[in-house]
Amino acid sequence: MPILNVKVSAQKTPELVNQISELLLDLTTRILKKKREVTAIAIDFVARDSWVVGGRLLSEHGKNSFYFDIKITDETNTKDEKAAYIREAFAGFERILGDLHEESYIHVEDVKAASYGYGGRTQEYRYHH
Repeated sequence: MPILNVKVSAQKTPELVNQISELLLDLTTRILKKKREVTAIAIDFVARDSWVVGGRLLSEHGKNSFYFDIKITDETNTKDEKAAYIREAFAGFERILGDLHEESYIHVEDVKAASYGYGGRTQEYRYHH
């Protein structure tokens, strides 16, 4: 745990999948202190002429973009940790994709422990056992 859902305005390649997953694994373990072995990442690739910002295609803007959300157990990270995570993730995607549109979004979602889990057990259950 956690899980990350990622959308990237790029052509899918094994190298790009590896770069994005390594970036997110590094940041998630280093800044948010989550366990690498239970972190899941799903990456979707979207063509720039299928991604619209401000009523215009990314291809018209001549920019790239990304979006990802990460679900973490509520009250396990500080505001400062989440801010550092968002800052470093944006910078990392800018290095990987280049020429990012500012409207590239990261959503760190705090989820209640009783409503979130893996392997058939909630985080609340894991905490108590």
